[in-house]
Amino acid sequence: MEKQGFVASLVAGGCAGMCVDLTLFPLDTIKTRLQSQQGFYKAGGFRGIYAGVPSAAVGSFPNAAAFFVTYEGTKSLLSAGGALAAPHMAPVTHMLAASLGEVVACLIRVPTEVIKQRAQASPSSTTHHILLATLRAEGVRGLYRGFGSTVLREIPFSLVQFPLWEYLKTLWSRRQGHTLYPWQAAVCGAFAGAIAAFVTTPLDVAKTRIMLAKAGSTTARGNIPTVLYDVWKSRGLTGLFAGTIPRMAFISVGGFIFLGAYEKVRCTLL
Repeated sequence: MEKQGFVASLVAGGCAGMCVDLTLFPLDTIKTRLQSQQGFYKAGGFRGIYAGVPSAAVGSFPNAAAFFVTYEGTKSLLSAGGALAAPHMAPVTHMLAASLGEVVACLIRVPTEVIKQRAQASPSSTTHHILLATLRAEGVRGLYRGFGSTVLREIPFSLVQFPLWEYLKTLWSRRQGHTLYPWQAAVCGAFAGAIAAFVTTPLDVAKTRIMLAKAGSTTARGNIPTVLYDVWKSRGLTGLFAGTIPRMAFISVGGFIFLGAYEKVRCTLL
């Protein structure tokens, strides 16, 4: 990827990430509280809906920028030559690029997500207090609790969202005979995001439970099948899909803003 493309992906991805995380933060808080083990109202209900927003504000730009730089760079590299350069292999290229992008982004995303979700589930505590308490109790390792479950949630999500997004853009652009406008790419992003959000909600429930669990507990160990089985045993299918509606709303509207803003800023810079 050329330097101009690198800078465009970096800035566009970072701006898009900040737009979504800060605009739709209340929906994310509601989703976290619905998924928490203590239940929605005990986790804060509708009080302190912006609890944890400093963590999201700090992490959103570098997290999204890291994803898109890796995504565009990998896509460019894989499309340059070899078996994956063929047009019919485009979905595979998009899947691989998105998966690698998620792994890199999670190195930044997970610590901010841990602090953000703990603040959302304990609105009486400040973000700074929760950060210090986590470091005292678990060290830096505590900031990466749930890394595996986050990656295992994000990769299937990206495997659905990004190939579907790219496919819808290609389909729409062929039908109208020219490249899509940013708002059209945003509509494709909203649709792809909603489907991916629904499919991966159980994995998101597991990730939330692992991040919020007490240090040293069975849940905190991060065994996803065990966590999902416990949720199924205690709350059934409803528990596995807890927070589906706010999650789909967050990611659908978020996908519209995120991918639309990304396309707009990137096209402007290029």
